[in-house]
Amino acid sequence: MPEILLVTEAELKANVQLDKPLIDIIEQAFAKLDEGQVIMPPVLSMELPMVNGEVDVKTAFIPGLDSFTVKISPGFFDNPLKGLPSLNGLMVTFDSETGRVKAVLLDNGYLTDIRTAAAGGVAARHLAPQRVDTAGIVGAGLQARLQAKALLLERDVGQLLVWARDPNSAEAYAQAQQDALGIPVNSAESIEELVKASQVVVTTTPSKQALIKADWLHPGLHITAMGSDSPEKNELDPRILHMADRLVVDRITQSLERGEMRSAIKAGILSSGDCPYELGAICRGAAAGRLSDSEISVCDLTGTGVQDTAIADHSIKIAVKHGRGTMIDS
Repeated sequence: MPEILLVTEAELKANVQLDKPLIDIIEQAFAKLDEGQVIMPPVLSMELPMVNGEVDVKTAFIPGLDSFTVKISPGFFDNPLKGLPSLNGLMVTFDSETGRVKAVLLDNGYLTDIRTAAAGGVAARHLAPQRVDTAGIVGAGLQARLQAKALLLERDVGQLLVWARDPNSAEAYAQAQQDALGIPVNSAESIEELVKASQVVVTTTPSKQALIKADWLHPGLHITAMGSDSPEKNELDPRILHMADRLVVDRITQSLERGEMRSAIKAGILSSGDCPYELGAICRGAAAGRLSDSEISVCDLTGTGVQDTAIADHSIKIAVKHGRGTMIDS
């Protein structure tokens, strides 16, 4: 009887980290997506407004990998008030040849967190200016910390600014991150101050109203927007997407339904016929990344199933290599 590998969050955290090799793996997954052979259905989403929550199910089949994954990811955004993380969930992987269950990764959202941050690292690798004196982080939660780490894996950053709705959270973030990152980190009094002072801005909130205004754009700015991963969320003034010299999304068909591109279409700023670059095309060299120091670029990340399949396949190989996990009979 075939066995199933069961790996816990603690076991995953012991061996799977946000680092350059992981950014490479996520970059390769995006490149595979652009080649056209990946099978990735639309995201299955369930909104739960009565509990300020949502559940997303994502998957993708990547030819050449030993396994493919179905990820179930609940997000309950009142959880921090209860002392719990906002994200939860697990990943179930299947053998690519037989379709049999191969492993269950009880990651409680950990793999989602770091693969999301790794995608931010991929965006920075190809779109951020080479010189980053100041980077701005909008939000002060877990993803805000991980996105800062991912950015610093790809660029030397002189200092970090952070803004959050709760000034106390921003101050706590600044103190903790200054020690963790080894660079000056300060809280900004306003998002406008943060954006105008930064060469790179990463937005990490579940906001349903635009936080960054088009009037604050300036030459040389790159924005990675990763908080708007469902249809009702919006972090950027829709005009920003029209004004950007280079607009990049992780998946056009997905961005028509969720994220900043959806908001711009709804506002009449863009049309469904507009075709921004996909990050995968840039990753595999079929499209250019940043072309000049003065270019204004935006990367809208909604989160894709290829990221989940790629990180799960990677995690299983590491678990087996290091003897992590428990084998159970199916």
